[in-house]
Amino acid sequence: MFTIVDFNNFWSPSGGGVRRYHLQKMAFYESQEEVLSVFVMPDSKTYTEQKSKGLIIEHVEAYRFPGKWEYRFMWRPSQIRPVLEKYKPQVIEVGSPYILPTVVRHVAKKVVPEAILLSFWHADFPITYVQRPVANKFGRTLGILAKKVAFWYAKQEFKHFDGIQVSCDEVLKRLEKNHLPKSHWIPLGCDIKMFSPEKRDEKLVLQLKAGRPERLTIFFPHRFCEEKGIELLLGAYPLIAEKLGCEPALVFAGTGPYLPQVEEAVQQHSHIQYAGFISSIDEMARHYASVDLGLALSGWETFGLSILESMACGNALIGASTGAAAEHVQNSGAGVILRKRTPEALADAIVELYRSDLSQKKANARTYAEKFSWNDCFKRQLDLYKQIYNQKRNA
Repeated sequence: MFTIVDFNNFWSPSGGGVRRYHLQKMAFYESQEEVLSVFVMPDSKTYTEQKSKGLIIEHVEAYRFPGKWEYRFMWRPSQIRPVLEKYKPQVIEVGSPYILPTVVRHVAKKVVPEAILLSFWHADFPITYVQRPVANKFGRTLGILAKKVAFWYAKQEFKHFDGIQVSCDEVLKRLEKNHLPKSHWIPLGCDIKMFSPEKRDEKLVLQLKAGRPERLTIFFPHRFCEEKGIELLLGAYPLIAEKLGCEPALVFAGTGPYLPQVEEAVQQHSHIQYAGFISSIDEMARHYASVDLGLALSGWETFGLSILESMACGNALIGASTGAAAEHVQNSGAGVILRKRTPEALADAIVELYRSDLSQKKANARTYAEKFSWNDCFKRQLDLYKQIYNQKRNA
């Protein structure tokens, strides 16, 4: 049986896009009978979970990061070798770039040298987690230098890999420019039945509008951190209220380091609400479909699942000027690009979008989101797996 084994230290029980990718991938393979997918999940103990003929979850005991993080880290050959010896896969995918790719590569060379090695570039870490924080603290020049070091490190980690899967054209070009293994564009998906304008809840709409039908309503279900634009939004809020002559209804959902600032804003403004961490997909869809517009303020998204989910629910968008957010807004005609990363520019963009032909942009958003499906994503990916495997076997 054609077998795929996935390793990923970016998995977390409360994670966002990476968790959703793996959940959808597992759902796809659970119904397969001719292909076996094995997801290696970092966990508190080691055991095997047989879900179906096409899906097995191998739970592997792994180190948990201290603090409130739920991430666990596999890094020892003794965590990798038993899985590869047990399944002898044709395909090995590694979804995180720190140490794990090198460990997997060395073990695979001894256990399954004929297997192909692929990565999925879930996070553009040389930019997001290296260049930006270094530049913010030490200046632009050191930030650029740190980015170069990070890409050098990435080349070492993915040395001799057979390819890297990417979901953002801008990121794909950046990997090619930095001479990483050949990149392959694999767009992710969206459950357009679950995330739909039909999920609109008129009771929630009335609650948010609070007696003012013209009141702007916004849903922000992203991690409360600078990367996602939380500071921009909190700074822009009073400016938006001033420009529109009416306080917007702003609903935050999630958690993160800026949670205290969100809670403070809730106390200060009667139309800012905090819905907590929403784990229900149906509840997320209900909120998306019941507001006027969405925000995609991170300029470092490698695809932006939440962006597509918002668009599928019929939300026009304010999008960052770079990364997947910019690509989605530009390709769909469903929103406005944020010209500058300042509260003033964000307030202007939101007012511009709200006063535009919002109904047409909302329709454009839904039409665009319908082009993406998880089924198509994993069919395309499986075709890629088999193509590269056959090429390597026949070489």
